[in-house]
Amino acid sequence: MAATNNEELLKRIVRLARQNQELEERIKNLEKLNEKLIRDNQKIKILYDRVAPEGLKENGEGEKKERSLKFNIATVLFADIHGFSKIVEGLNSSSVMDELDEIIVEFEAIVARYKIEKIKTIGDTYMCAGGIPVKNITNPIDVIMAAIEMRNFLGNYETKKRGINKRIWDLKIGIHSGPVTAAISGRRKINYDIKGDTVNIASRIEAVSDSGMILISVMTYELVKEFFDCEYFGKLPVKYKDDLQMYMVKGLKPEFSQNREGIIPNESFRIKFGLIQFTDIQEIILDKLEMDLPGHLFYHNVKHTVDVVTEVELIGWAEGCSDEEVLLLKTAALFHDAGHIVAYDNHEYYGTQIAREMLPEYNYSSEQIDRICSIIMSTKLPPKPTNLLENIICDSDLDYLGRSDFVPVSNTLYEELKAQNKMGSLNDWNKMQVKFISGHQYFTKTARSLREVNKQQQIERIQSLITE
Repeated sequence: MAATNNEELLKRIVRLARQNQELEERIKNLEKLNEKLIRDNQKIKILYDRVAPEGLKENGEGEKKERSLKFNIATVLFADIHGFSKIVEGLNSSSVMDELDEIIVEFEAIVARYKIEKIKTIGDTYMCAGGIPVKNITNPIDVIMAAIEMRNFLGNYETKKRGINKRIWDLKIGIHSGPVTAAISGRRKINYDIKGDTVNIASRIEAVSDSGMILISVMTYELVKEFFDCEYFGKLPVKYKDDLQMYMVKGLKPEFSQNREGIIPNESFRIKFGLIQFTDIQEIILDKLEMDLPGHLFYHNVKHTVDVVTEVELIGWAEGCSDEEVLLLKTAALFHDAGHIVAYDNHEYYGTQIAREMLPEYNYSSEQIDRICSIIMSTKLPPKPTNLLENIICDSDLDYLGRSDFVPVSNTLYEELKAQNKMGSLNDWNKMQVKFISGHQYFTKTARSLREVNKQQQIERIQSLITE
């Protein structure tokens, strides 16, 4: 009898120890999520201070009224975590709510990783949206990746809890992309309440979805079909509009997923995604250059940066570069003169510092960032490139030497140097130009075929302007 009691006691101790360990893990996860939410709220507060105060008036109680912002393209997700009708015997309502809380906490961690905004939870329905409060071009892809993770997590969660064949939770998801209006409220914690047809349609798509299904509208499908394996599902009647076509997302296309299973993205996905995401990075940097570059930079301005980004892509493809190499080239070109915000001299180095600070937020690896910074530094005059990518950016940076608009462009560089007392007379500048162009050579076959032929004409044109 004593032995039996000891065995029961031992089993109870083991069970309590396991429960205690699970509780500790859950607390750690909640702490990490709380830290993430605090950091996000700080960032959003900065954004709120930039976009919200103007036009907002305090009410009688000293609180801010709501302000609405419009987003031309956002992607709304409704997830129905249903399971109350399948509660097994022995699982009480408290345990059910605990499990639902665990699921929602993990969903919040998933959407946070993809920079998606949680809107609200209504019972067992979870609502979030990509593309707000910070606009981005990748939000349809981000939301579907989050949906796949949600579905995968819930499946693993049920298997861990109950084994392979027993489930009490089901998940069905509806997604639609389009314009939304977001009402901002709160100061310490910013909240967004989104409204519009996009929200209503996403909700209706979720309603016709089925267990384990990720259902998307044709609008979302057109934005993500390069990445995901989708199957036509049917039509949804929409009041006052044509029927809306819908597609079921099976997963990532095999060529973009690890082990071709359609769940975890591989390097090919990240590179193709990066080429699309580059548009968002470019918009941020060009806006920053527009606002912060000194007024005397008549040559090293936004137009020059755009020209170099365009040229590295053109030469890169012509020289047979891979998708990743073109991405690295375009990113390096975008940042190569950003250091002018800090200082004129040694601006290449300062550009690398800006890149190192910003690019990790966009999932560039340490190795990619190192390569980008090496490419940037290769543009320091006189150019001494050591590999193909450095050859390409050096040719792109000095592309104007062989262009028909060489003289007006070179004059802007002269005015820039003169404004900083770095250059004397125009005659001295023209002499320096002849010497520089005569000693310059393009490094890539593409640039030589496009520009080298015009350089001799440029030399002759400048020599005609020189006075002894």
